[in-house]
Amino acid sequence: MEQFTAYVIKSFKHDGHLHRMWLTNWRVPQHILTEEHRRQGMLVFINSQTKIQEADGKEWVSRIPGVSFFIPKMWFNIVALMEESGVRYYCNVASPLYLAQNVLTYIDYDLDVIRLPDRSVHIVDQDEYERHKMIYHYSPIVEAKVREGLASLLALVNADKPPFHDETVVSYFEQWEAYKNGENAE
Repeated sequence: MEQFTAYVIKSFKHDGHLHRMWLTNWRVPQHILTEEHRRQGMLVFINSQTKIQEADGKEWVSRIPGVSFFIPKMWFNIVALMEESGVRYYCNVASPLYLAQNVLTYIDYDLDVIRLPDRSVHIVDQDEYERHKMIYHYSPIVEAKVREGLASLLALVNADKPPFHDETVVSYFEQWEAYKNGENAE
């Protein structure tokens, strides 16, 4: 049966330069995913205490465990951060994922949506998006895709649709912990 497998996740900017790398992320096996996540072709990754490398070479270690969700062809990705106060969802408006061997890449378009444990929703980094839109000369097609991605993301988060289910996030993380500790993941 398929097991948790290590992947690298790389985020780039529109001009192709590296933004950030998460060096160890554990892909959740298909047989563990919920039926809806499998049906959407969702890729789900766990990271905890992972080394992160910034574009300038600076490295640091994540303090907050995360469960990341990538849906093929969608212009966003979602990271569920498991904080003491509850699950905080940090969502990146970004190009669809590209997967080659055990490396997942995407282009980060700066706009972010945050859903706090109290369920309040905030759009952040709009100024950064506007600045990079000018610097990188986003085409009208890219701008339209970013707007569509933001709208689709907001529709999901506001309707509490998958993957915005705290219980599933916790379940995936607990199954990974069981695997890591040598227990059978089912």
